[in-house]
Amino acid sequence: MSKNTIMFEGIKDDQLNKKQALMEVYNALTERGYNAIDQIVGYLTSGDPSYITSHNNARSIILKMDRDELLEEILKNYLGLEK
Repeated sequence: MSKNTIMFEGIKDDQLNKKQALMEVYNALTERGYNAIDQIVGYLTSGDPSYITSHNNARSIILKMDRDELLEEILKNYLGLEK
């Protein structure tokens, strides 16, 4: 039996986690009958969380993400510049 501690590095707040969170928000908006893209764009451009439904905790999920970082990743992905 080894006495050394093995370090485990969990998944950090990376693209995949942000994408998953954004998909959860998208799905919640769609389930409620909203045009999810328009609602998310409204939130991202204005910062007003009332664009996002509280259904399935979508509002609290999106509020945990930094809007500027999210916009940066979306733009990088759109331009094909992701890491």
